[in-house]
Amino acid sequence: MIDLEKLKGSIVPLITPFTEDDEFDEKTFRRLTDWQIESGSHGISVEGTTGEPSALSLEEREHIYAVTVSAVKARVPVVAGTGTNNLKETLRLTKEAEDEGVDAALVIVPYYNRPSQEGLYDYFTRIAESTSLPIIIYNIPGRTATNMEPATMKRLRHRCKNIVGVKEANKDFDQVSQVLSEVGRDFLVYSGIETLCYPMLMLGGAGHMSATANLLPKEVADLYNLVGKGEWRRALDLHYKLFPINEALFWDTNPIPLKAALGMIGKINPRLRPPLVSLSGEKKARLKQVMRQYGL
Repeated sequence: MIDLEKLKGSIVPLITPFTEDDEFDEKTFRRLTDWQIESGSHGISVEGTTGEPSALSLEEREHIYAVTVSAVKARVPVVAGTGTNNLKETLRLTKEAEDEGVDAALVIVPYYNRPSQEGLYDYFTRIAESTSLPIIIYNIPGRTATNMEPATMKRLRHRCKNIVGVKEANKDFDQVSQVLSEVGRDFLVYSGIETLCYPMLMLGGAGHMSATANLLPKEVADLYNLVGKGEWRRALDLHYKLFPINEALFWDTNPIPLKAALGMIGKINPRLRPPLVSLSGEKKARLKQVMRQYGL
């Protein structure tokens, strides 16, 4: 298992670029990966919410795991989103990700099914016991309609030693404190909400998986670096500097504004797969104004 210290920091949840004919754009993806690593991101995550995994086929997802490992070349850890709301598919994707050589799996709480806490315990136990990869739970109640309770995470960690952390896209800070208190202060808790990256670090978080890092990788990585050096005031100033863009990138469903922004600066063709559609003209104009604050 990877040294868990290496899984700390700014792990960018990379977008999935598409070509004009709606195919995975591997060339652009490799360029983005290099840019992220050169800009200081501490890890690369693929097929989280920002990567539009539900719009990808299983075969495409498996191909992206292989391409990511090849592109990263072991320079930073690779965290692969392998979760679905179907156990067999999740087991298949997790096995393929492990076979391709990723460093950890990010497994979302099953969406739409609305399982009980006992159902979540059973589901994640089956996944963890099927692999030697470190498992990071992805708890995002706004997308899944289900919140994994800290008590369930505690049971899972006690049962499965390779369940090592959680990405909390959860505005309930009581939950975050409860997780660290009950599950263990060494449990890797990442912020999955862009405006809460700094507060999460204050509570003892392990880092963040922030969509904003796709656009401003150095600044988002610096937020973690400054805290690591004990420069809390500078980190706080950076938190407020990033606040406008963190909000703007969620004026519409993620990653719609983000892909629009990356398109504006020439990094990608800002195509999305249905049912997502491009950012409206009015929101795009407002987004441009915010981006000018950052010299973009």
